[in-house]
Amino acid sequence: MTARDPFDTLSPEFTVSVGGKPLPNEAKADLIAVSVLDDVDAPGMFAITLAGWDTRTMQPKWIDDPLFDLGKPVEIALGYRDRTQTLLSGDITGLEPDFVPSRPPALTVRGYDGRHRLTRSRRTRSFTNCKDSDIVSRIAGEAQLNPKVDDSGVQLPYVLQHNQTDLEFLMSRAHRIDFELAVQGTDLLFRKRAFGDTPALTLHREVELLEFRARLSTLGQVPALEVRGWDPAQKKEIVGRATGGPQTMGGGTLGPAATKQAFSPPDAARVDAPVQSQDEADAMARQGFAGMALGYVRADGVCIGEPRLRAGMVVAIEGIGTRFSGNWYVTSVEHAFTPRQGFRTSFSARRNAS
Repeated sequence: MTARDPFDTLSPEFTVSVGGKPLPNEAKADLIAVSVLDDVDAPGMFAITLAGWDTRTMQPKWIDDPLFDLGKPVEIALGYRDRTQTLLSGDITGLEPDFVPSRPPALTVRGYDGRHRLTRSRRTRSFTNCKDSDIVSRIAGEAQLNPKVDDSGVQLPYVLQHNQTDLEFLMSRAHRIDFELAVQGTDLLFRKRAFGDTPALTLHREVELLEFRARLSTLGQVPALEVRGWDPAQKKEIVGRATGGPQTMGGGTLGPAATKQAFSPPDAARVDAPVQSQDEADAMARQGFAGMALGYVRADGVCIGEPRLRAGMVVAIEGIGTRFSGNWYVTSVEHAFTPRQGFRTSFSARRNAS
């Protein structure tokens, strides 16, 4: 433990509630592992694995217990001593009993956060004269989620949801303008990527940070991005163009600029898209350029269990050289606890400059 660490990392703890009640002590005693996956591009997921065999009665255990009935709400918190933090609230969506010769039987209880409610059916419908943020608010209400949305800005004459689940549709709208779609408790979040934010925490090599692997690549980096569409009313091409703009995350050179200096690639990448106005094309070009630049450097790491680390935040990584130290945008986090190995956090991150 360091002076920078508010947790006593020698005493990891977890709490699990099922159906609004704490996990029974007997189930806690049988726990093999609990994990939570938080990702900006996929529903949050949890897994609880328990011993599935009663050695006293020589019968399966927990597999048929109503404690883990499908649809029951689950809340998982991880941390240290009495300072745990809730990492996921979701519903049980699956049970996986495991019977193999090499180890005792086990049961894995799986579930997802509220985004799973957006996957239950496919729809074909249209939305007129509204923003993407308005569409998210409407669909959130239909799924009994509270919308918390950033204004997407551009008014759209017509948007079609064609044979898509609500989650597929909203994710496609989010990716189109480089937004995130997330759930926290019963809130559906639709927000701009916060890669320019002040770091929420700092991880130091050989202190909190146990493993770190980074990959810098100029592939896919171009000096400019053009979004092209067609205006049938005006009978003319619509062109949106972006050549920069996102804040650099450490270092002084964005990936597209570094690539241009090294290789002199074509002036711009062209993207054909069904845009309906110049404002929409300009917004897509800006957000698309920012998203492309964010793929310049990618990394995976493992640290001492850190319950504050969440997907969608910015963290600072220190002690890995000038080129790679600094701010990173976290895209996915997996928190895992086992009685034998304790609490560990794995994460993936991106960075747009070096």
